[in-house]
Amino acid sequence: MGLLAALLTAGPAAATPDPGDGPAAGEKVSRSDAAEARAAVASGEIPGQDEIVHSDNIKHLANIPKEAFTGLNSDLAFQGKYAFAGNYDGFRIFDISNPKAPRTVAQVLCPGSQNDVSVSGNLLFLSTDSSRSDNSCNSTTQPATEKSSWEGMKVFDISDKANPKYVAAVETACGSHTHSLVPDGKNVYIYVSSYSPSATFPDCQPPHDGISVIKVPRNAPEKAAVVNFPVLFPGEGPDGGGNPGGPTNPGVSKTTGCHDITVLPSKDLAAGACMGDGILFSIKDPAHPKVIDQVEDNVNFAFWHSATFNQKADKVVFTDELGGGGAATCNAAIGPNRGADGIYDIVGKGDKRKLVFRSYYKIPRHQADTENCVAHNGSLIPVKGKDLMVQAWYQGGVSVWDFTDSSAPKEIAYFERGPLSTDTLQVGGSWSAYYYNGYIYSNDIAKGFDVLKLDDRRTDPAKRVRLGELNVQTQPDYFD
Repeated sequence: MGLLAALLTAGPAAATPDPGDGPAAGEKVSRSDAAEARAAVASGEIPGQDEIVHSDNIKHLANIPKEAFTGLNSDLAFQGKYAFAGNYDGFRIFDISNPKAPRTVAQVLCPGSQNDVSVSGNLLFLSTDSSRSDNSCNSTTQPATEKSSWEGMKVFDISDKANPKYVAAVETACGSHTHSLVPDGKNVYIYVSSYSPSATFPDCQPPHDGISVIKVPRNAPEKAAVVNFPVLFPGEGPDGGGNPGGPTNPGVSKTTGCHDITVLPSKDLAAGACMGDGILFSIKDPAHPKVIDQVEDNVNFAFWHSATFNQKADKVVFTDELGGGGAATCNAAIGPNRGADGIYDIVGKGDKRKLVFRSYYKIPRHQADTENCVAHNGSLIPVKGKDLMVQAWYQGGVSVWDFTDSSAPKEIAYFERGPLSTDTLQVGGSWSAYYYNGYIYSNDIAKGFDVLKLDDRRTDPAKRVRLGELNVQTQPDYFD
């Protein structure tokens, strides 16, 4: 199976809000919330426990449960006939040449949250955002207060998909919660997002108001190294110039770095979701990104989590991960504008471009108070003249929606499972849902790898678009 020996130990992540190193125990909900969940199931308002429901235009083709791994499933990347699926215990490679019957090619055990994964050519990149005893795949948890602890980026050679080889590691300040690739000829640049510094962490000191930039020579990945740490939020004082969070802005995360960045190399643009801020920046010089605009939403956004451009690069969808991915926020009490997507138009030209808010989008189906549900990772569905997206909502499932009209987004398809439990709040559901070469692939935290087929006249043209590689945070020009 291409296994690398490792200890499957679990411990708390150095940075949140995404779930920690290991499967979390379910949290008891109140008797009234549990009763309401059971009543909603009985009335048909929500699906039954583990029951699958979907719109008529979606088919569930396959599910591959977890095998060697017990950790949480995380992000996805694609190359040719392969899908690469992150897990807090390592990563898994699937052969998806037959989407109705994906086949496991390798499972590489290399623990460390959250194992965000991407690929480029013969290289695979893996984020480690929990404090480890060393950079090996045999590492164990170790406090971030110890100088010898390690967090950062790992690099694997995947020229033989059945036997990936670990070839390099680069330590980065505050680890690597997520990362984004900027291919540049013979080199690959990596923008490393991390946050939550502390004066007690020798390798994660405040202010941590930027990103690490790693340069990886394709033909000599062992020479990978940090080449820059651009400050994105300059300011006076120990916390830099990002959103101060509470108590100035109650309920809003203080900006101490970025959570995720999406780059659009064809337009030399990137969008950063940075805790309390959303930013637009130029990447004409990949090693020296330059901020163009910075926005905040101190009314409805708690934690700027991820970003997606439309194909014309005149819109950005930002997600708000209210509750850190571990809370029930898709209910009437929270409402339609929090834990949602924020749709922004990009107006102006060059370095004078601005992000202008237009509307929110949130799935229209209420979930039980035992279901973690909030906006999470998604990708474009490439149809010319339309802005269509598929998106994961944890236990809210998978939503396909149209934001061609920035001010009036609407859902056009969905897939979801019923709650993992009607008595406890357990972390589960779709972490990432992406469109790749005619199919939707979803990595469910608890249930495994799902394949969906979307048949709809509005999205059917996308089936003609074929890619050789897809890292969603390195957004392609689908029609070039």
